[in-house]
This record gives sequence, C-alpha cells and structure tokens, in this order.
Amino acid sequence: MEELIFKVTGMVCEGCENRIKNAIGALDGIKSVEADHNTGIVKVTSNKDIEREKIEEAITDIGFEIVKDD
Repeated sequence: MEELIFKVTGMVCEGCENRIKNAIGALDGIKSVEADHNTGIVKVTSNKDIEREKIEEAITDIGFEIVKDD
C-alpha cells in the first residue's frame, strides 16, 4: 500500500473536498482519499503503485492547483 500527500489550493469548503475525493476515488487502485479544505492537504492511499501524475491530473482537471515544493 502506498500513501501520497498533496498540497492543494482552491479548496474552500466541504463541497470542494467531496469533488476532489470523487475525482481521485474514480481512479483505478485508489483505496481511500482524505481532503481537508482547512489545511489544503489531500492524502491518497492506493492498493497498488499509481503514478503521482495521474492523481495530480485528476485534481487539476476539476479546477484545483497542486502546490509544488521548490
């Protein structure tokens, strides 16, 4: 099992959290998704190796941005 953590901007309410959970949850191999609009943190647990880019794409496709570490 693998856990990935993303810092996301643009989440302002529980509705935003649910949109992110649904978008990521629809990907193959995802076990769980936690999203917190207060902290901007999204935690994803997968049953198998999944490309980080696929999750990032699912987030950005619905209008949110990923904060990249420099």
